[in-house]
Amino acid sequence: MSTAPRSLGLWMLIALVIGNIIGSGVFVLPAALAPYGAASLLGWGISLSGALMLALVYAWLAQIVPDHGGAYAYARRAFGDRVGFVVAWSYWVCVWSANAAIAVAFAGSLGAVWPAATATPARGAVCALGALWLCTSISLAGVREAGRTAIVTTSLKLVPLIVFGLLGLGWVHASAFHPFNASGLPLVSVASSVAALTLWAFLGLETATVPTGVVRDPQRTVPRATVIGMTMAGLATMLTCTVVVGMLPADVLHASAAPMAEAARRVWGNSAGIGIGVIATLSCFGALNGWVLLQGQVTLAPAQDGLFPRAFARSDQRGTPWFGLLISSMLASALIVSNYSRTLVALFTFTILLSTAATLLPYLITVLAWWRIDRAGRAWRRWVALGALAFCVWALIGTGAETLLWGALLLLAGLPIYLWQRVSVTRGGMKGKRGTV
Repeated sequence: MSTAPRSLGLWMLIALVIGNIIGSGVFVLPAALAPYGAASLLGWGISLSGALMLALVYAWLAQIVPDHGGAYAYARRAFGDRVGFVVAWSYWVCVWSANAAIAVAFAGSLGAVWPAATATPARGAVCALGALWLCTSISLAGVREAGRTAIVTTSLKLVPLIVFGLLGLGWVHASAFHPFNASGLPLVSVASSVAALTLWAFLGLETATVPTGVVRDPQRTVPRATVIGMTMAGLATMLTCTVVVGMLPADVLHASAAPMAEAARRVWGNSAGIGIGVIATLSCFGALNGWVLLQGQVTLAPAQDGLFPRAFARSDQRGTPWFGLLISSMLASALIVSNYSRTLVALFTFTILLSTAATLLPYLITVLAWWRIDRAGRAWRRWVALGALAFCVWALIGTGAETLLWGALLLLAGLPIYLWQRVSVTRGGMKGKRGTV
């Protein structure tokens, strides 16, 4: 990474953050929230507040710890190799499982425009896989190409989303929010479950902190891109999803694979529905492009430090870590194929919960790392960090027992790799290229 050209500037990085946050969630998530009714607004409020606090913590750490790798670099600096590996492994699982979810959402959005493409589960899986590997090809072409694609796709979706949200306010029906708590569950349980789902819509707030080795003036650019991108994307996402919930009947909302397109079609006609479907498809593709770019970057730093197999540090002449990129796409493909018999909404819900559970651990450890690294932090920053920590614990509980079990199994799957790497390093008498802690 240190020899790779610094190709990403402020605007590319902001576009990457916004593009990774505003992806599939804003278009598909309303269907997953349908069982909770208006009570889902409680979870939205918690998620938005928690995500903003997390973004601030990441921004502060980016100024203190210049190493690339994001949460992994912070955890390793604060707690050493073992915790660093756990964070790197967990976040890597988050990234490739997220890419499976985004690819599935891409297929759902494409199906709203071209129904024949997803007429069967097998066709939907083929569409998802095609998008995943097209984005992999773009990232293999170089970081700058992926950054330029992020700017284009972010521009094409952000403005239409804001316009849709503002116009849609006039078509929101109060009856759509009755009963307030459609699930009948205690409000605490509803808020916790919804927070876990809606956090998916904000995953990516940490995007700018991962590829700092290819960012120009990272200690200035990364914090600014993190806060600006998270604020813009968070507000636009919450507005749009809430409007969609208020525009559609609960039964229609719950069954729709592309609820925003359905809402536009019912209110403004078929052309509007097709237009939103096209925007949703481009949005999902743009988010997939950004997350695929991160796949190789996430595994690069721990591989350079000797915590991941050395193969993950292999880069081509453009500085692209091609091995980690390809392995990650293969794992995401396997997740899609192994679950393709589910409906698109069911598959999307399962994969976002798995991805969210996998990333909450790095989020939580990142907050703890800030407490340890910045011991002289200002009082108001400590309150923000405490709120971010409470939010992470709250959302982790809300993911549910099944998802936590899957997350724990995937985390344990990394243990043999860590032990093997430790033995290899001990026998070889070598240290990671960036040193040890």
